[in-house]
Amino acid sequence: QVQLVESGGGLVQSGGSLRLSCAASGRIFSIDVMGWYRQAPGKQREYVAHVTGSGSTNYADSVKGRFTISTDNAKNTVYLQMNSLKPEDTAVYYCNRVVLDGAHYWGQGTQVTVSS
Repeated sequence: QVQLVESGGGLVQSGGSLRLSCAASGRIFSIDVMGWYRQAPGKQREYVAHVTGSGSTNYADSVKGRFTISTDNAKNTVYLQMNSLKPEDTAVYYCNRVVLDGAHYWGQGTQVTVSS
């Protein structure tokens, strides 16, 4: 089993920044894929970004150039640095980890609210 605990959400004004963290524990491996998804009220959960065990990253077009995903393997933690935030970034952000056998694990979610 894998446990994921997110932190760092909050309320910020448009144009501001936040950094989300997701600490992993349990049966984790350096080759796992880690990512972030978000779900706005009344909408489906959508992909935001991911990073592979080798360090390759990918971003949704809506956040490209504004968000940066990174990892600290010593702390088993993945981060999402969010800059130039917009009201449409308001959502619950979920950490995701895909492990060796293909199983997906999710964090509990952290609320990000961007005021205009």
